[in-house]
Order: sequence, then C-alpha cells, then structure tokens
Amino acid sequence: MNRRNLIKSLIATTVASSVPLTGKLSAASAAKPFPWKNWSGNLQCLPAARKSPATIGELQELVSSTSGRIRAVGAGHSFSPLVPTDETLLSIRRLSGLIDSQEASQTATVYGGTILSELGPVLNAQNQALINMPDIDQQTLAGAIATATHGTGAELGSLSSYVEGLEIVTADGERRYCTLERNSELFRASQVGLGATGIVTAITMKNTRPFKLKREAKWLAFEDAITQAPELARQNRNFEFYYFPFTGMTLGDYLNISDEPISNTHELDGNSGIMDLKAARDYLSWSDTLRELILKSYMKTIKPSVNIDHSYAIYATERNVRFNEMEYHLPADVGMQALAEIRSVIEKNFPEVFFPIECRFVKAEEAWLSPFYQRDTVSIAVHRYFEEDYKPLYRAVEPILQSFSGRPHWGKINTFSAAQLRDSYPQWQNFLDVRKEYDPNGKFLNAYLERIFGLV
Repeated sequence: MNRRNLIKSLIATTVASSVPLTGKLSAASAAKPFPWKNWSGNLQCLPAARKSPATIGELQELVSSTSGRIRAVGAGHSFSPLVPTDETLLSIRRLSGLIDSQEASQTATVYGGTILSELGPVLNAQNQALINMPDIDQQTLAGAIATATHGTGAELGSLSSYVEGLEIVTADGERRYCTLERNSELFRASQVGLGATGIVTAITMKNTRPFKLKREAKWLAFEDAITQAPELARQNRNFEFYYFPFTGMTLGDYLNISDEPISNTHELDGNSGIMDLKAARDYLSWSDTLRELILKSYMKTIKPSVNIDHSYAIYATERNVRFNEMEYHLPADVGMQALAEIRSVIEKNFPEVFFPIECRFVKAEEAWLSPFYQRDTVSIAVHRYFEEDYKPLYRAVEPILQSFSGRPHWGKINTFSAAQLRDSYPQWQNFLDVRKEYDPNGKFLNAYLERIFGLV
C-alpha cells in the first residue's frame, strides 16, 4: 500500500468510528456533533452522538441505557438511507476478528464489525474460505448481511444465505443467539435485518475449504451476451457481465475453481477505464455514432486477461471512482429482456451516461427479506458518476425494473413504498411482527425505516 492509500485508509477507519482507536474523545470533542456521510456522498447526517464500543458489555450498556434511537453503521457503502439519524450513530468496527472456527463443520464465528477484506486471510489460516463473495470487500460483515449483499453465481446465494447463527444485542440490551433451531423467527428476520431487529455482534458462517479461482475477462457483443448469458451462468461457477452504453459491447467475467499456480496477466484497470469512458463521453458527445464506433474499435484491441489467485483475492475489485447506484433483482427468466429495454431507454434519452451496467446471477434463498427469497434472480445495477445528478436516469429506469417484478437491493437507491414491499415479500408481516416483538419502542429505527415499515 502506498503512502497516499495508507493515510486514506487510516482516515476512513477513524471516521467510521465515533472515537479514536486508542481511547475516548475529549469532553470538548464529544460535545460537538460530528457529521457522517456515505461513500458516494449522496447521504449525510449530523448525529447527536457517535459511539464505538470496544466490548460486547459496553455495547449492551449503551443500548440499555440509551432512551433515544440508535442506528448502526458499517462501512457506509450503501446508497439507500438506512443509516442517517440525528440521534445516536453506532459503529461496531472495534468488535472485529475471529471468535472461533470448527474444522469438522467448516464453520467460523466472527465479530460483526469484521471487514470482508480482513476475513479472507483470517479464514484461510483456519483452512476455510467463504463460499462466495461480493466484488467490493470494504463492507463490515454485519452490514453486508443486513442488506443481502451478494456476488454472482447461478448456484450461489448471497452472503446472508450462508449464515448459520447470529448473536444479537436487542433493544433491552440482552444478548441473544439465534439459529434455525433456536429463536428461529428472530434468525430468519435478522439474516437480512436492515439493522432493525438489533445489533448483530457475531455471525457464524457456513464456509468451505480454501480454493483458487481462475478469472477470465472476455469481450462479447451485446446481442450475443443477452442470448448466451443464461447458459454462461450455468456453465461457470461465477459469471457476470457489464454492458458499456454507446459501445454495443459487454465485458464478461468468468470465474472457475482452478489448481493452476497463482499468476496474473495484464488486467484491465477498471478505474482508469471508467475515466476513459467519461472522456469519450465528454469529447464525442456531439455524435453517438462516432462515439460507439471509436469505443467498440478500441475495445476489440484489448486482449482478454487471465488471473489465478486465492478466491478472496480474485473476487474483490478496487473501486476508486465513486458513483451512485440503483440495483434491482428480477426473476431470472426475464432479466435479459429488461436489460434490453434499459439499454434502449438510456441510449435514446441519456447520452451523458458512461458507467457500465452490471448484470449478475443469484440463487434463490430463504431469508425473509432477501431480495432472492424463493426465486432465482438476475440482478441489474445501473450506476451514475457521483458528481452527476442520478435522479432523471433512475426515474426512467426504475419503472422498467419494477415492471418485471424486480425487488430493489436494500442498500441501493430506490423508491419502493411500504405497500410495494408488502406485495413483494411473502414474509413481510412476519418480519414486522418479529421486529416489533424485540424492539417495541422503535429504538433501532430511523425516518426511512419508519416509512417503509408503514409506521408513518
């Protein structure tokens, strides 16, 4: 890590907590509200207090003694207003690391504040690995399962689907453990709990033995991609593709288990590539036809890349170019049709768009509020550069996603109402009942959750 990235990392870690890692804030500092904003900058708030307990006991005392509301924050990588509060903002980042592991069952229990990028090497040392991972590894594990964060793989679920046990500090300050066999309703509600059932302090994950992945990146014309994508998803352990607006081209990511030695060929730099697309948009905005011709010709000169490494090193990609994002999860059999309609709308009405559209595949699962609840899914994510207004684009794209029975990603921008959520989730009322049972006074709510839960 170079010095610039090191100092950025140190600053980000400190800001994520309410106190320095070495001790408590001074009385003067503690009295002054400290603002929070998320990674992209589209959300911000000024909490009255920011807390970061160092032990479970401190957390229990904080929860039981706080009369107002508490919202937990992970890494701040969500774009929906799950976090903002003007009362107490809570980080469990200091509750991090491995608690124990079981070789026979291939399970491991870790603190909820553990960052995904830290988890891979820790599990590897225990002869374990996560079964699947998302492509961004800067989230806390608790935050990731709270929003059903996912990777890709037609036979693989989200991170929440591999959760086997949860330890939760509920609104009364009590420490509760839940599994499918013990406190099963609290477990199903908290697998994807939005931080509304309690503070998830420890998570038991079902894992597998360490494995290497071989990543191959290949270009494919858009028409070929949407025709072949369902079969490619079945043929490869992990498959996703990106469509680049105004190019007619897609880039596919093919990941499969490999016994070959660790190696790397030239890998496309996604961050500089995004800025190249922005430059093409800026300089060729007067001709969409010329823009597509030049970009398509350029892309065809880029050779496919092949990389082999430990699974946790292959999954993650570094995202240095900030953006805002809308992502919906559609029934697998209509995903490509929806994508074709989205492409048409963007290329007819939004010539300023240059960020690629991401398409992934996720297996059905059983967590009550999982967007993948009981249906195999194609996920479509539409991005917009963080300095540009995303609202007109999303107003045009979201009705298409909703018309195909899409369920929004909990951590991404959307306008779903309480009524739409009730219609989309068969276990919606059960979730609301469990949430109310364990948090009758709404200690873990904010204005956004009140709205989508139908409480205002």
